[in-house]
Amino acid sequence: MSTILFHEIVFGPIHSRRLGSSLGMNLLPYDGKLCSFDCIYCECGYNKDFRTKTKLPDRDNVKAALEDKLIQLQKDEVAIDVITFAGNGEPTMHPQFAGIIDDTIELRNIYFPNAKISVLSNAMHAGKQTVFDALKKVDNNILKLDSAILDTVRLIDRPNSPEYSIEKQIALFKRFEGDFIMQTMFLKGSHNGKIVDNTTEREVSAWLEAVRATNPKEIMIYTIDRETPEKNLEKVSLDELKKIAIRAEKLGIKVSVSG
Repeated sequence: MSTILFHEIVFGPIHSRRLGSSLGMNLLPYDGKLCSFDCIYCECGYNKDFRTKTKLPDRDNVKAALEDKLIQLQKDEVAIDVITFAGNGEPTMHPQFAGIIDDTIELRNIYFPNAKISVLSNAMHAGKQTVFDALKKVDNNILKLDSAILDTVRLIDRPNSPEYSIEKQIALFKRFEGDFIMQTMFLKGSHNGKIVDNTTEREVSAWLEAVRATNPKEIMIYTIDRETPEKNLEKVSLDELKKIAIRAEKLGIKVSVSG
């Protein structure tokens, strides 16, 4: 069972395959997981295995923790490329998310003005106006779409809302008018006796249609790199990822690949 939980509000910096030297931000409980997805590949494990009884950190505590860390990094002459919101679940679920983003921009501008601010999100809460507005302010608004086929999303990402639909997600993406980065995890294997493979021609063709419809400024393609709660999963080869990337690049979109 994967049990990589982040026990602080601010952690790292760590090396990110896609973002460089990343200072992590966890707006969720330090002793559990809180997410509107329950992905079978999540390094934090399944939601049911890491239920929490602790409260979310409030805005003032987040700002104080971030400022303390940035001051220390500056003192130690440690450079960072990015401040990344991810942590133990979905960061946009925090009720003070918008205000926290404002605070982060303020502190970034003071201490590390060249650092980017990134948010890794499943986009399910982007329909909330305050969340949408906050995501528009960050440098890297990274939104997940692991498949454009509903049955596959329910198998891999397992959204907890019965009202989830691909059409709704595409509509949310379109609201950003191309000002977002699409992030897609490609993987193979099985889960609960069902085949997992979002690299088939049917899957990739549907995904490319979603890319064409939403026109992201960039796409991040990657595969599993750490322990996963579902043990019957396997990486997709770098060669296969590159072939998918070439097809996306033909749409005129920048694509980065992490194998």
